[in-house]
Amino acid sequence: MLYTELLRLWDESVQAVDAKDWKSALAKLEQITEPTSRTFFNSASAHLGLGQLDLAMRALDFSISKDERLAVGFFQRAAVMMQINRLEEALSDCVWTQKHMRGNVVIDYKQLGLRFKLYSWQVLYNAAAVYCRMGQWEQARDVLLSASQEKGGRGTNIEAALDSIANKEVLAPLLVPVDVVFRPRKQDVEQLKQRDFLGKPKVISSMIPNDDFGGFEPLRLQKPGFYEPKVDGAQDSRYMRMRLAYVARAPGQLTVPGGATVFLFGEEDRDGMTAVIYDGQRGLVPVSLLEPADVKTSSGKKQNVLLQTLPSGIPLPPGLKPPTRPKAQASPAAPPQVQFTSDTPPPSYTTATHVLPAASEPPKYTANAASNQHASSPQGSQMESVVVKVHYTYTVALSVPLNTPYTELKEQIAQKLGQPASQLRLRHKQHGSRVLTPLRGEVGGTVQEVAEAGRATLWCQKEDPLANRTILYQMVALYDYSSQGPEDLDFSEGDTIDILGEVNEEWLEGHCAGNIGIFPRCFAYRENNNITQSSEF
Repeated sequence: MLYTELLRLWDESVQAVDAKDWKSALAKLEQITEPTSRTFFNSASAHLGLGQLDLAMRALDFSISKDERLAVGFFQRAAVMMQINRLEEALSDCVWTQKHMRGNVVIDYKQLGLRFKLYSWQVLYNAAAVYCRMGQWEQARDVLLSASQEKGGRGTNIEAALDSIANKEVLAPLLVPVDVVFRPRKQDVEQLKQRDFLGKPKVISSMIPNDDFGGFEPLRLQKPGFYEPKVDGAQDSRYMRMRLAYVARAPGQLTVPGGATVFLFGEEDRDGMTAVIYDGQRGLVPVSLLEPADVKTSSGKKQNVLLQTLPSGIPLPPGLKPPTRPKAQASPAAPPQVQFTSDTPPPSYTTATHVLPAASEPPKYTANAASNQHASSPQGSQMESVVVKVHYTYTVALSVPLNTPYTELKEQIAQKLGQPASQLRLRHKQHGSRVLTPLRGEVGGTVQEVAEAGRATLWCQKEDPLANRTILYQMVALYDYSSQGPEDLDFSEGDTIDILGEVNEEWLEGHCAGNIGIFPRCFAYRENNNITQSSEF
């Protein structure tokens, strides 16, 4: 619970106590989800004001449990216990009160917000009142004589109390008045009020005649712009119209008025909801309320006429430019030349599904090479095994025989990572490429095919399956991209992105690491135009 909310409820309950409205005070105090020792004490005072002694006792128990050294809490509870005839416990609370006063004649609780001074003679007076109710008049008289020797202001005549004991009349207990409660600091309460530190702006001079605008020019709302996604002639439009108005009923849903045109962003899920974009926001609406919208383009025009009036669609590209824009290449298949070593892991270990030509494969670790090293090294007996370093969320290493099949290797890696083997993908990196490629021939292949110089470096990732979507081609991320909105796709430099659709000339829709979203085209390049689609999702 925020301290400002606690402070507000606390202050409102104190105002109700001042008005003797005990029920309202309790209602405010019960709304505090994380009560303190002082708010529990206030609840006890409100219950006493209503004559509810048992509830007041319970609130004082909570107050003392929150602050075990609150002497005034023990003092108040002793007085309440006397009224419900729990004399032994009342006498024990008097002893605890005297102990927590730590030898002081008086404790002033003003600094804690309670306008009350607790004197040691008051504690002794209540102890004498307990002895009176027990019928132990001699002990009551002795304790009261000790109270008469204590210093401090007295609102009760000790001599009159001694006469009452002599006549065997029971003394009434002393307690904190019910309208005296802990109050929050005045400075803290004043901070709850909102303050206008800037004041009202005023136009000093303007280039516009008779300008009565009273704000700042940069604060004027700008009309957002949107792009029209590209749609093939044979493909249905992604724009839909709401037949009826829909009000969001759960987190992630979107409120859309009836007749509004929305952009269909995702597919229908099992609950009958689908993701749409309306007025620059993404959310879920029922599929049953959507109907196709007529957004056909006229002949000879690339710009949709309806788009000019639509308040929804794909937002403009982000204003921030990438660190360096890729230069236009004569051949679209030529990627930027970046040198990487075979042991350097890429910035991200996400999806990469295409296979590079055999010409770029690294040299294989062969049995002849192993035998040569065996002859020249005193540790040749250990070269029949290979050290496999696996990059995951963290890096692990294991030693396996050289002829270990890929299926067995995946089982060992899955056991070491604590993940199901069916959801793990193993990849390695070819020479001259930044892309992680799947292990060739996971059925029947061995570690020897990717090993080099007695070790092999693999990248492992856990993937969610991608169903009911067609992969057009794949691209490699040139830079890190952080989402600018809920519909964007996050990825890191070096990631392979499956392209699912072209939104427009500058934006693409892609899939990476189990997530689907849109991203700027300039943040990635296409390494090979003839990449075949992979079905491993």
